Amino acid sequence: MQAILCDSRFVEAYNNMGNALKDAGRVEEAINCFQSCLVLQANHPQALTNLGNIYMEWNMISTAASFYKAAIAVTSGLSSPLNNLAVIYKQQGSYADAIACYTEVLRIDPTAADALVNRGNTFKEFGRVAEAIQDYIQAVTIRPNMAEAHANLASAYKDSGHQEAAIASYKQALCLRPDFPEVTCNLLHTLQSVCDWENRDTMFREVEEIIRRQIKMSLLPSVQPFHAIAYPIDPLLALEISRKYAVQCSLIASRFGLPPFVHPPPLPVKAEGKHGRLRVGYVSSDFGNHPLSHLMGSVFGMHDRDNVEVFCYALSQNDGTEWRQRIQAEAEHFIDVSAMTSDVIAKMINEDKIQVLINLNGYTKGARNEIFAMQPAPIQVSYMGFPGTTGASYIDYLVTDEFVSPTRYAHIYSEKLVHLPHCYFVNDYKQKNCDVLSLVCPHKRSDYGLPKDKFIFACFNQLYKMDPEIFDTWCNIVKRVPNSVLWLLRFPATGEMRVKAHAAARGVSPDQIIFTDVAMKHEHIRRSELADLFLDTPLCNAHTTGTDILWAGLPMITLPLEKMATRVAGSLCLATGLGDEMIVSSTKEYEDRAVELATNPAKLQALTDKLKEVRLTCPLFDTARWVQNLDRAYFKMWNIYCSGRHPEPFKVKEDDSEFPYDR
Repeated sequence: MQAILCDSRFVEAYNNMGNALKDAGRVEEAINCFQSCLVLQANHPQALTNLGNIYMEWNMISTAASFYKAAIAVTSGLSSPLNNLAVIYKQQGSYADAIACYTEVLRIDPTAADALVNRGNTFKEFGRVAEAIQDYIQAVTIRPNMAEAHANLASAYKDSGHQEAAIASYKQALCLRPDFPEVTCNLLHTLQSVCDWENRDTMFREVEEIIRRQIKMSLLPSVQPFHAIAYPIDPLLALEISRKYAVQCSLIASRFGLPPFVHPPPLPVKAEGKHGRLRVGYVSSDFGNHPLSHLMGSVFGMHDRDNVEVFCYALSQNDGTEWRQRIQAEAEHFIDVSAMTSDVIAKMINEDKIQVLINLNGYTKGARNEIFAMQPAPIQVSYMGFPGTTGASYIDYLVTDEFVSPTRYAHIYSEKLVHLPHCYFVNDYKQKNCDVLSLVCPHKRSDYGLPKDKFIFACFNQLYKMDPEIFDTWCNIVKRVPNSVLWLLRFPATGEMRVKAHAAARGVSPDQIIFTDVAMKHEHIRRSELADLFLDTPLCNAHTTGTDILWAGLPMITLPLEKMATRVAGSLCLATGLGDEMIVSSTKEYEDRAVELATNPAKLQALTDKLKEVRLTCPLFDTARWVQNLDRAYFKMWNIYCSGRHPEPFKVKEDDSEFPYDR
C-alpha cells in the first residue's frame, strides 16, 4: 500500500496488492486493484491473468477465457494464462485448442513436466494415446519422482493394451506416493483384467474404504461407475458412485453457462385429430464398429415412421464401416455432431424439439453426459450402453425388464424403471446374421487347436469378469467331467499364463485350459457352436457375448445376483423360452447343472436342439416386435408427461388398448 501511496502510477504495486487482497479473501477489493493496474497499463499480462483466475473460480468461464486470451495477446513469455485457457478448452471439449495452448507452454519452457502431463492427458482424452504416452515418458524423464506422470503413463499403457507395463507404472506411482487413491483403484482394475488375484480381497476392502471416504468428503470416487458394475461391492455404494459422477457432469454442464431450455409443450402428439409424430433422439459415440451398433443396427430405421420421428446424434466421427453407413442410411435423421461442443449439441437437440432423448452411452468411453445434464429435452432416458444406474437426477427413466431390474431392487436405481416385455437387451441377428442358421458350420475345431473328441466348456467374456470363486467352480466342473476342457479368449492375452497357473494350483492341467485369439464378430458367432456348453460369469454377465452364443445355438449356465450387470444373461435365456434349463440360483447348482448336462449327452442335445429351433420365433431375436414395444414405452413416457405427472415406473404390455404405440 505504501508503494501505491508514494507513486500512484506504480503499476506492479497494484498487481501485488491485488494478489494480497485475493489471498486474504477480499476478492472485490482485489478486482479493483487489478482493474486500477490495467487503467495504468492496459496490456499488463499478470493483472489480466489474475482477473481471469478470479472469474474462473467464480465459474464465469467465458469472462475468464476473455482475460486469458487478452493476456496471451500481449505477451509471449507467460505460461499461466495458456495453462488456464487450456483447462477451459478441455472442459468444453475443444481438445485441439487445448493441445495448442500446452504446446505453446512447452515452447516457453521445454522442461515443464506439468505441461507435458497436461498435454498428454488431453491427447489421451482426444484418443491419441500414442502421443500421450510419449508426453508422459518425457515428463518422467524430466521429473522421475513425479507420481502423477507415472500414474497417467500407466493409464495410457492400460488403454493401449499394455497391461504389464501399466501395472509396473502404477506400482512405481504408489512407491512415490503411497496415499494415491486413484492409482490404488486403477491398479486393482488392471490386475483384475489380467486375472492377477493376489491380495484381491484385501485390495477390494481397501478400495471400498477409499470410495466410502471420498463420498463422505463429497469427492469424485476414484472407481468409475463402469468398473463398479463388475465389482463385488454393495449395489447402494455403486449407486452413490454413479450419483457423484452425475453431479460432476452437471458441474461440467454449468461451465457452459446456458440458460434453462424451453421444452416442447406437453401436448399429446395425436391430440384433436392431429397427425403429429413423437420426436425421439438418440445420442451415442458408438454409431460404428462397436457392440452397440452390432446389436442395434436395425432399430433406428425400424421405428414406425407414421408415429415416430427418429434423430441420431453421433458423438464420434464416421469410421467408414458398414455399421455406421447402415445406421446413417436407415435413420430418418442422422447428424454427425462429433466436431461440436456439448452446448452446441444440446442447443441443436432442443431446436429439433426432441421430446424423448435417449442416452446410449451412460458412463462408457466417448460419452458426453453433460449434454443430458443441460436437459435439452423434457424426457431423458438411459438405455443399453451402461448396464447400471446413472445416479443422475436429469435421467428420468431406465429402459430395462422385469428380470434384469426387478421392482424389489428399485432402490438401487435413481431412474424410474420401465419394464419392457421379455428382454430389454435388443439384437440385430435376425437381420444381419442369418447365415448362422445354416446346418453346416464353416469352422472346424482343429482350426482353433480345439480337441475333436473332448467336451468343450467355453467362456468368451473379457477376463476382468472372472473372479476366483467362479474359476474354482469351473475347475471343479472340469475335474468332475472326464475328457473335458475349458475354452477361453485372450481377452487380453496377458492373462493367459496367470489363468493357466491358477488352474494348475487347483489341480487342473494347464493343457485343459485352451486360449484362442479374439475373432471378428461374424467369425466369433459362427465358431461359438464348436463348444458344447457356455459358462457365464456371475459378477458381470455375458451381455453381447451371451446374445452371440445363444444365436449360435450354444446353451449356457448363468447365475443371476442383484445388480443389473449380473442379471442380463438370465433375461436373455428367459426370452428364448428355455430359461429354466439355463438359469441357476446358487454356485452349487451352477456346478451341478453344468456337470449334469455335460455327462448326459441326450439331455444337452435336446436343449441345444430346442435352442436352435426357437431362434426365429422366440422374442429374444424378434427385433421388429422389440422396437414396437419400445415405441409403446416412449409414448407412455410422453403421455405421463402430458398429464402433468412426474416420471413413474411402468411395465409395457403388448396390448394396443392399454399401450398403444401410435398416440
